[in-house]
Amino acid sequence: MTPASPRVAPRVWLGILTFALYLIVFCTIWVINGVDYTRVGDSAETVASWYVAPLVGGAVVLIVMVTIFGWWRPALIEQKRRYPAWIWIFPGALVVLAVLALILGDSSRVTPQMWLLLVVGSLLVGFNEELLTRGQLIVALRSRFGELGVWFFSTLLFSLLHVPNMFFGTGVLGIGQLFITFFLGSALYLTRRVSGGLIVGMLVHALWDFSSFAAIGDNTTLPSLLGVGFGVAAMIVAIVLTRRENKTEHVASKATVES
Repeated sequence: MTPASPRVAPRVWLGILTFALYLIVFCTIWVINGVDYTRVGDSAETVASWYVAPLVGGAVVLIVMVTIFGWWRPALIEQKRRYPAWIWIFPGALVVLAVLALILGDSSRVTPQMWLLLVVGSLLVGFNEELLTRGQLIVALRSRFGELGVWFFSTLLFSLLHVPNMFFGTGVLGIGQLFITFFLGSALYLTRRVSGGLIVGMLVHALWDFSSFAAIGDNTTLPSLLGVGFGVAAMIVAIVLTRRENKTEHVASKATVES
């Protein structure tokens, strides 16, 4: 085993196990703290107990599991060739729209303590959800699937990560969030591929969530809708690029066997 080799060979079930453990810990803290997802941003107390606390618990799970597996390097650093530079359009658009929402939205209710907690919580969201779904899970999925499957299943599980929101406050209307997160997850998958790693995606993700909780009101509707639109475009681009990548890898594999 070389220094760069994972301690534990990547397997899909190991990625799913980490995903399940993360959800169990996260939702357990939500149950204990009596979360109402629709009121997370109401006060410093709700942000601390319903936003920051479960994310801290989830971060502990992720750090422990990824360390045990020895997957930090492949999870954080992209092992495949980067996508073309024009893909930066997608993370760039999310950043611009998040900033626009912060400028246009109403954040008058946010106290200094809430600002600090929202920053901490949002950074944890970016770290946790990216490492969970577009980090360690991608490492696991690549042990079995071509890149089309890796994109699809990692993005699908990112979407399903938000299912508990339906049982903790959003109800049936939360189904719409599942589609939105799938689209935005596609943009974040492309961010990993174009940036060569997970760090940029973590920061973009954190900023997007920060703007969602900090700024409210009708003026944030347009940036949100435009974000979904870019997400849909990102999904289409991801399908095209990963299908092309699969075909290229298949041809290369066939040529190697025949030689």
